[in-house]
Amino acid sequence: MPKDNHHVFADGELSRNEGTLRIDTLDGETKYLPVESIDTLYLHGQIDFNTRALGLLNDHGVSVHVFGWNDYYKGSYLPKREQVSGNTVVEQVRAYDDHDRRLGIARDIVAASIHNMRANVQYYDGRKEDFGSAVDRLEEQNERVDGITDVNELRGVEATARKIYYRCFDRILRDPFELTKREYNPPTNEANALVSFLNSMVYTTCVSAIRKTALDPTIGYVHEPGERRFTLSLDVADIFKPILADRVLFRLVNRRQIAIDDFESDLDGCLLTEDGRVTVLEAYEETLDRTVEHPRLNRKVSYKTLVRTDVYSLKKHVLTSEPYRPTERWW
Repeated sequence: MPKDNHHVFADGELSRNEGTLRIDTLDGETKYLPVESIDTLYLHGQIDFNTRALGLLNDHGVSVHVFGWNDYYKGSYLPKREQVSGNTVVEQVRAYDDHDRRLGIARDIVAASIHNMRANVQYYDGRKEDFGSAVDRLEEQNERVDGITDVNELRGVEATARKIYYRCFDRILRDPFELTKREYNPPTNEANALVSFLNSMVYTTCVSAIRKTALDPTIGYVHEPGERRFTLSLDVADIFKPILADRVLFRLVNRRQIAIDDFESDLDGCLLTEDGRVTVLEAYEETLDRTVEHPRLNRKVSYKTLVRTDVYSLKKHVLTSEPYRPTERWW
């Protein structure tokens, strides 16, 4: 049976009912979710759950991503690993500690990230406006990557590329949506709210994909490992934000599938309403299920599979030194 991501918006209680998940909402409704049909569970409402529910999710390898008040990402409950390999983690740490190996992986990630930003801008070059200058400047940043010998400097190149990229958004997006500049914690306008929410979805997609391997999500190569975030997920998410988050954003806004009325502003900034979040998530999940012909695998694969293929390629590189092939948009 194919497994899908499942999103719960209701407030209430999540519990175990024999081999099924049960949701009792504050509105008095009871819903049942067959746990074997869930790939990843997203909790967007105020949900109470107990260890019996978590035990069932753990038995079926279901990751849970929790979004708190106003749908800010709060954290994840990750089940026991489907694959456990001390050797993989040791080699992952060795690659981090080895300057040249870490730098090589970081270069590959940043180059793919900039390539995918450039591909988006190039798509709109001539369709909406002239983006030739931005395309050239992004290419210049990408050409710098191979010559950089310091990870901090590499992060600076990626940040410069992202600034160039975000400056294109106001001309890509239909009025009245405008980014102006990237602002978060909290997002200050509708476009920033969309970017923040979709970026968090890409991040959790990468967390779930990494968890299905023996790689440790806390050991990244571009981002420095920290105590409160999965830095490898941040690395992989940078590759896929242009492919997943930004293309969904452009499509929703430019096809008028989302409107200013789908947002609300208060002291916590500008945020999506529940109806707005549902619209965005439907478009995001539909995108994850889209397929493209993969030139190396010689078959059609979904965007969700592209994320997993990327992670497995990194794992193979760490273990065997085979070339790491981060996803660069070819379609």
